[in-house]
Amino acid sequence: MEIKKAIIPVAGLGTRFLPMSRVLSKDLFPLVDKPVIQYVVEEVIKSGIKDIVFVLSPGQKTILEYFKKTPDLEKLLIKRKKEKQLKDYKDFESMIEGVKFSYVVQKEPLGDGHAVLQASAKVKGEPVALSFGDDIIDSDEPALLQLANIFKTCSAPVLALKSMPTEKVSAYGAVAVEKIANRLYKIKKIVEKPEPSKIPSNLVIVGKYILTPDIFSYLKKAKPSKKGEIILAEVFDKMLNDGKMIYGYELKGEWLECGDKEKWLKSFFYFALRDSRFAKELKEYIKKI
Repeated sequence: MEIKKAIIPVAGLGTRFLPMSRVLSKDLFPLVDKPVIQYVVEEVIKSGIKDIVFVLSPGQKTILEYFKKTPDLEKLLIKRKKEKQLKDYKDFESMIEGVKFSYVVQKEPLGDGHAVLQASAKVKGEPVALSFGDDIIDSDEPALLQLANIFKTCSAPVLALKSMPTEKVSAYGAVAVEKIANRLYKIKKIVEKPEPSKIPSNLVIVGKYILTPDIFSYLKKAKPSKKGEIILAEVFDKMLNDGKMIYGYELKGEWLECGDKEKWLKSFFYFALRDSRFAKELKEYIKKI
């Protein structure tokens, strides 16, 4: 079955990025000359998905403005003969051509599962891609397309996985798995931020998924955590306990995280040092400091 829609939750408070996030959503922080959210959206579009639902916090509409066409700007660039900037503008306009952007609001930050649940009315019983704004995969084959190709063969939820060093696994949602093919696993259990002595494997969940419609009925019934949040990983674990099949696929490509200041800076350097416009000068500058 074809995946036609994607949910992109960007309603987080961004407290790890204070004070900057007081006035600017962390999803609009730059990675070289594009905001984080553009990388996420580009991946969705390159995966063949043209219907995108943002989950926003109240008053967070700047992201929608970013993806609107601005004909007045185009006229100004033409008038001032800014050819390079005009090309950049037209490339962006071409990228979003034919893409439908809509949004729902998560009124309170009650967990990632709660954020996904807010988009249920937009999905209307279809399988859907889910891509969180903190995670970018730099790959020749877009991450969601990799997952969608697996979904075609199994018609069950597919979770994106990456292997991490043992000492870092405790910071993520880790999975107990049964390997069934190259890069493909049957998920047996999900352990959110496991203690070092209880790590089930070195595979952790990346914030990208293909979801089946039944996830929403589970989200509606989910009991909040001690913090009052609905946690997506716990909902998947409930599905597993009910005998549902969930698969994991170890993504091809480089995983770039933007969930805190250090990870965002590393991702910034990753893209900057691979950009032919800046790489040489930056490498020379880094040697000097």
